[in-house]
Amino acid sequence: MITLGVDPGLSLTGWGVVNRAANGSLALIEYGCIKTKPDRPLADRLEIINSSLCEIIAKHAPQEMAIEELFFSKEARTVAAVCQARGVILLAAAKAKIPVIEYNPRHVKISMTGYGSADKNQIQQMVKAFLKLKEIPKPDDAADAVAIAICHLTTVKISPALRRM
Repeated sequence: MITLGVDPGLSLTGWGVVNRAANGSLALIEYGCIKTKPDRPLADRLEIINSSLCEIIAKHAPQEMAIEELFFSKEARTVAAVCQARGVILLAAAKAKIPVIEYNPRHVKISMTGYGSADKNQIQQMVKAFLKLKEIPKPDDAADAVAIAICHLTTVKISPALRRM
């Protein structure tokens, strides 16, 4: 089961491709960030995110996409930008006919550490441990995307009914 985890953002969209083998072991295939420049028009930035994700999907052929649910912060402009980025991310999945499963940040933290208020470093250390990596994936947005993929793969392993969350 190959899963594409995505941490949506307009400036940086983190992504990580993780495979769960038949024996349940997890392996990191590839990860990275899609970067867009703030001085570019919004439509261009969204197109870069969409086309980049379409390329990643074509390259790795994931069976599912796991994405972080929108987290409402106090900054309305940030929420709007992330909403627009999420839209083109979901469009890339729809074009490829890949099911999308959403997880809220607290669920990801609990699945990774057992603690719903875990900090970024705790999550990153668990990503490193789960995948038996020598180093934490960088930048943080990529590590977050990998954590979302791991959350999905370990949640599905425990309860296949959660595929329809």
